[in-house]
Amino acid sequence: MKCTNNRKTLGCMLFAVALALTGCGTPDYEMPYEKNNQVSSFQLVQVDNAQTAEPFAADLCVTDENISSSSVTISEVGAAALFDLNKLNTLYSENANKQMHPASLTKIMTALVALKYGSPDQVLTASENVIITESGAQLCGLKPGDTMTLGQALHILLIYSANDVAIMIAEGVGGSVEGFVEMMNEEAQEIGATNCHFMNPNGLTEDGHYVTAYDLYLIFDEALKYDLFNEIIQMPSYSTTYTSRDGAEKNIEIETTNQFIKGNYDSPGNVTIIGGKTGTTNAAGHCLILLARDNSGNPYISIILNSKTTDDLYAQMTELYKAIQ
Repeated sequence: MKCTNNRKTLGCMLFAVALALTGCGTPDYEMPYEKNNQVSSFQLVQVDNAQTAEPFAADLCVTDENISSSSVTISEVGAAALFDLNKLNTLYSENANKQMHPASLTKIMTALVALKYGSPDQVLTASENVIITESGAQLCGLKPGDTMTLGQALHILLIYSANDVAIMIAEGVGGSVEGFVEMMNEEAQEIGATNCHFMNPNGLTEDGHYVTAYDLYLIFDEALKYDLFNEIIQMPSYSTTYTSRDGAEKNIEIETTNQFIKGNYDSPGNVTIIGGKTGTTNAAGHCLILLARDNSGNPYISIILNSKTTDDLYAQMTELYKAIQ
């Protein structure tokens, strides 16, 4: 039976319940997550066997509107949000569902897909595509034929935000940049991040490449399930040796782009910054996503997109944490 309007839908539901009450057979109710389905959960009750579908967001923070705090004053940002991971509360939300340029916060999704489908000891080889000529693009200086493990590449990706390494990861894990980007978009849909779309693995500005602050929360929260991701985002620096095309060893030493971790800005007094990811382009402005813990050890994810300057970004992030009571 197919229903095409609200009255018919109600009729369908009543018919389904009536069928259940007759005891005819053993109905199997299933409600998978579907991005175009406006219904997030349901409950059908039988006299002898109550059945409930668990809501998709049962273990997530949610927000569909701006949520302010009398303790917080933030202005001139594209979006801002603060999520309490223990209580599953959204403490602050401004434009959290607005589609915006993510800059290098894209690399969180790149890392998530690489960790899910690759192996840290997998050896990657740089192709000609690692040569990026865009002005101002952050690079670690890879040359075609250079090799390193995925584990090494993920450290350079998340700590130093190297755009050439993102290309090497994409080709090594996905077979091609295009194939990997398809995997990124499929993963976003799978975890419910349905308001974003990726065109590349590094976040360099491109038409059709956008995220929301809320989708970034979902992506970051999923990535935090991987121990290696947690370890890397906390590191202030990293050094390693990889191999050039001719077999020679190349040493690289990098420092984090996260200025809280680097110590160039004081952490907010009521939380400890655990780690996170930065992103900056002309289109995206200054962006930052963080994992922090309060003095009782409770975890929070905070996000600011499109701040005007670096100083503003870190001052606004400090202000955002005032929402924690």
